[in-house]
Amino acid sequence: MALDPTLLSILACPQDKGPLLLVDDKLLYNPRLRRAYPIEDGIPVLLVDEARDVTDAEHDDFVARGTDSGND
Repeated sequence: MALDPTLLSILACPQDKGPLLLVDDKLLYNPRLRRAYPIEDGIPVLLVDEARDVTDAEHDDFVARGTDSGND
């Protein structure tokens, strides 16, 4: 299930309050902190404790595939 573009435009990282990248409608990614937030059943889980750190290879892949949330 795709995220609504209006919702995506207002979402921000709960840790640094910056914009997130949407990656394949499966996760939201903060490239500054290299943290990935899951999307479960179409609902973003924007909890710092639920985010995971990513590897260098994942970072490069997520940045290449990510869609800007438009709130920068």
